[in-house]
Amino acid sequence: MSHQLRTNFDDLPDSAYVRLKQLISDRIAPCSAATIWRMVKGGEFPEPVKLSGNITAWNVGLVRDWQSTFINRQAEGGCHE
Repeated sequence: MSHQLRTNFDDLPDSAYVRLKQLISDRIAPCSAATIWRMVKGGEFPEPVKLSGNITAWNVGLVRDWQSTFINRQAEGGCHE
Protein backbone atom coordinates (compact mmCIF):
# COMPACT_ATOMS: atom_id res chain seq x y z
CA MET A 1 0.00 0.00 0.00
CA SER A 2 1.33 3.41 -1.00
CA HIS A 3 1.10 6.24 1.52
CA GLN A 4 1.64 9.57 -0.11
CA LEU A 5 2.31 12.57 2.13
CA ARG A 6 0.29 15.56 0.95
CA THR A 7 1.30 19.07 1.84
CA ASN A 8 -1.23 21.81 2.37
CA PHE A 9 -1.05 24.32 -0.49
CA ASP A 10 -0.87 27.23 1.97
CA ASP A 11 2.27 25.72 3.53
CA LEU A 12 4.17 25.43 0.24
CA PRO A 13 6.76 28.01 -0.81
CA ASP A 14 6.06 30.01 -3.97
CA SER A 15 8.86 28.06 -5.68
CA ALA A 16 7.07 24.69 -5.20
CA TYR A 17 4.94 22.91 -7.80
CA VAL A 18 1.51 21.25 -7.62
CA ARG A 19 -0.07 18.74 -9.96
CA LEU A 20 -3.47 19.03 -11.62
CA LYS A 21 -5.03 16.51 -9.24
CA GLN A 22 -4.16 18.68 -6.24
CA LEU A 23 -5.38 21.85 -7.98
CA ILE A 24 -8.78 20.20 -8.38
CA SER A 25 -9.11 18.04 -5.25
CA ASP A 26 -8.00 20.81 -2.88
CA ARG A 27 -10.15 23.32 -4.80
CA ILE A 28 -7.13 25.54 -5.33
CA ALA A 29 -8.69 26.24 -8.71
CA PRO A 30 -12.43 25.58 -8.35
CA CYS A 31 -12.71 24.32 -11.93
CA SER A 32 -12.72 21.02 -13.77
CA ALA A 33 -9.56 19.72 -15.43
CA ALA A 34 -11.02 20.53 -18.85
CA THR A 35 -11.73 24.11 -17.77
CA ILE A 36 -8.23 24.55 -16.34
CA TRP A 37 -6.68 23.36 -19.62
CA ARG A 38 -9.03 25.61 -21.62
CA MET A 39 -8.02 28.55 -19.41
CA VAL A 40 -4.32 27.70 -19.89
CA LYS A 41 -4.83 27.65 -23.65
CA GLY A 42 -6.65 31.00 -23.47
CA GLY A 43 -3.96 32.61 -21.31
CA GLU A 44 -6.31 32.90 -18.30
CA PHE A 45 -4.45 30.40 -16.08
CA PRO A 46 -0.69 29.91 -15.58
CA GLU A 47 1.12 27.61 -17.98
CA PRO A 48 2.27 24.35 -16.38
CA VAL A 49 5.86 23.14 -16.45
CA LYS A 50 6.89 19.70 -17.69
CA LEU A 51 9.00 18.34 -14.81
CA SER A 52 9.62 14.98 -16.50
CA GLY A 53 8.16 12.80 -19.23
CA ASN A 54 4.94 12.09 -17.34
CA ILE A 55 4.84 14.88 -14.78
CA THR A 56 3.30 18.28 -15.47
CA ALA A 57 2.86 20.74 -12.61
CA TRP A 58 2.06 24.36 -11.86
CA ASN A 59 4.27 26.82 -9.99
CA VAL A 60 2.67 27.65 -6.64
CA GLY A 61 3.60 31.35 -6.81
CA LEU A 62 1.98 31.77 -10.22
CA VAL A 63 -1.14 29.93 -9.06
CA ARG A 64 -1.34 32.21 -6.02
CA ASP A 65 -1.12 35.24 -8.32
CA TRP A 66 -3.96 33.74 -10.38
CA GLN A 67 -6.00 33.15 -7.21
CA SER A 68 -5.73 36.84 -6.31
CA THR A 69 -7.00 37.80 -9.75
CA PHE A 70 -9.68 35.08 -9.66
CA ILE A 71 -11.05 36.30 -6.33
CA ASN A 72 -11.39 39.78 -7.81
CA ARG A 73 -13.18 38.39 -10.89
CA GLN A 74 -15.25 35.71 -9.15
CA ALA A 75 -18.35 37.88 -9.13
CA GLU A 76 -18.01 38.14 -12.90
CA GLY A 77 -18.43 34.40 -13.52
CA GLY A 78 -15.43 32.61 -12.03
CA CYS A 79 -14.19 29.61 -13.99
CA HIS A 80 -16.87 29.70 -16.67
CA GLU A 81 -17.80 26.03 -16.17
